[in-house]
Amino acid sequence: MTEKTSTGAPTRTISDYEATLARADTAVASFERDDKTIVHLLRNFLRRNPTMIPALILVLSVLIFGLIESRFLGMGALSTVMKQVTVTGFIALAQTLIILTAGIDLSVGAILVVSSLVMGSTAVTAGVPLPTGFGPMDLFGLSLPFGLTFERFILPVPLAVALGIFVGGVMGMLNGLLVVKAKLPPFIVTLGTLSIFEALKLWYSASESVRNVDIVEKAPGLLWFGEGIALARAKDPAVIDSGLVITGFGEPKIFFMDTTEFLGVAQLSWGVFMLIILAAVLWYVLNHTAWGRHVHAIGDDPDAAMLSGIQVGRTLISVYTVAGLICGFAAWIAIGRVGSISPIAFADVNLASITAVVIGGTSLFGGRGSIIGSVLGAMIVGVFITGLSLAGVDDYWQKFAAGCLVIIAVALDQWLRRASQ
Repeated sequence: MTEKTSTGAPTRTISDYEATLARADTAVASFERDDKTIVHLLRNFLRRNPTMIPALILVLSVLIFGLIESRFLGMGALSTVMKQVTVTGFIALAQTLIILTAGIDLSVGAILVVSSLVMGSTAVTAGVPLPTGFGPMDLFGLSLPFGLTFERFILPVPLAVALGIFVGGVMGMLNGLLVVKAKLPPFIVTLGTLSIFEALKLWYSASESVRNVDIVEKAPGLLWFGEGIALARAKDPAVIDSGLVITGFGEPKIFFMDTTEFLGVAQLSWGVFMLIILAAVLWYVLNHTAWGRHVHAIGDDPDAAMLSGIQVGRTLISVYTVAGLICGFAAWIAIGRVGSISPIAFADVNLASITAVVIGGTSLFGGRGSIIGSVLGAMIVGVFITGLSLAGVDDYWQKFAAGCLVIIAVALDQWLRRASQ
């Protein structure tokens, strides 16, 4: 039965419309509902929680390497992983800032090495030339009868470290200026500056290293981040369950220990704690400050960011400068980590940092990333290097595994990007 409206026109029910549509010659457009499959739900969950990916990979990596090699779960292996994390983690944090803006920096490793050479030369070997008076001088091979006389002075460690960090910031700012002012792709810019900085470090150091014995004698403060806390476990539980040892490059100074017979020692250097502090600071800055929001906005859509009033060029230059400063500080960490300074050290840190950042959930296309994820990614890199070494895998297979990690991480990033399309 069909009801009538107040005007006398009959009203139609839903069944009337369905019957009419069924008799129609032309099909009505329909929209299929997206099937909520397990894969679809998993992809959306991982996209909303990017740090879950590196966390799961880290847990699985530890379990797998623990099953392959029982020594991996020992305290010594833990110490090795944490040593790997310090330098790689610092460089990964610097790389994260740049990749968030849809850029990349291939020169971070060279910046680290140049900064460490500046610290070592000014505090240990050559010092810095300072004017001391007037007299004859040589200028580009020419002997002048008048001019300034210079003498070299060894700088105190704090000044040498500050100078090295400053040099790192200048090199990072140079990258930013070339990207912004010359409007060149970051990949091309940093590929070029990588070669320039590589040449600079060989020229500046004359291809010579700064030995550990010289650093210990003249500037032991450069090794401070290599010291730290050691967690030890005694063989006899009745004597002592655990203890703390303040460690360094000299004889360990016992802080709380009643026996020298240990099952193992896990060392946590001060560099690890500094990495945690820096990660916390960057996390807050990126998530709770205007500068951090600008960084994300530029990586997501630089044109839209510019239209919204963001100073895109100025922000990009500041990002590359901050990344350079972090690399400069990482140079101090690296000196403590290795105990010496070499112009050919840390040759693989570029690939390791990019691997850590991408595995940590930061998109190579910019706009999306996580500081915590980058730290977890650095730990994954350390776990793989340590686990493969303990398993007796040759160095070239370790490099092969690192390359596979990068490809898998980028493929996973692409898969997650499709979740939002």
